[in-house]
Amino acid sequence: MAMILSIAEQSVRQLGGEASVLARQRRDHIKIDRMMTYYESGSGTEAERQRTLHDIVQLTFSHAFAEEVVLWPALRRLALDGEELTARVEEEHQEINELVAELERTASDDPRHDELVGRAFAWIRQDIRDEEDLLLPRLQEALDRTRLRRLGSAWETVRRTAPTRPHPAVSRRPPGNAVAGVPLSAFDRTRDLLPVGTRAPNALTLVVAGAAALMAWLVFAAVRHRRR
Repeated sequence: MAMILSIAEQSVRQLGGEASVLARQRRDHIKIDRMMTYYESGSGTEAERQRTLHDIVQLTFSHAFAEEVVLWPALRRLALDGEELTARVEEEHQEINELVAELERTASDDPRHDELVGRAFAWIRQDIRDEEDLLLPRLQEALDRTRLRRLGSAWETVRRTAPTRPHPAVSRRPPGNAVAGVPLSAFDRTRDLLPVGTRAPNALTLVVAGAAALMAWLVFAAVRHRRR
């Protein structure tokens, strides 16, 4: 069996075109790496660097969630070593989740902040290498261009509506991650609307507040109905 090149070393045409899941994945990887390099350079104001870090977190977690929901289940079905390969990258995702969750509890002027960022970036880069060198070539080996484009469309759809923050306690596999995805995405994307650095309420607080608001609306609607 011929050895398939890392997707980092192939042209867009070899990857199946712009719509292929392989090309989509690589575009995100390049964007994440560029943002990490910019952050590490120390360029820009502190506010700009924190905005960049925020953008890295958003893209990294929405990207990884879509992989776990769409790509890795497909790889486990298609490749004999799919279980081993996906278990490896899921462990990397879990490490990144835990590090970034800890980072979000740490102020930007805390001495541990830069250490946590450095460790998280190292894991993200390792994850990118493993995906481009090991996992994604196996998908390329098993699927033709049409199926790679279809998988790319499914992956992109999930990525655009996925959670954007770390959730270490959530399962890395379906159906647990898929079931949790909708409420977590709503929670994360509400937080994303807040200014960078704003301390958001935790998920339970928002759930309780939302339930209270819903109850108040139902009571109001019932009163109005009785008055008619």
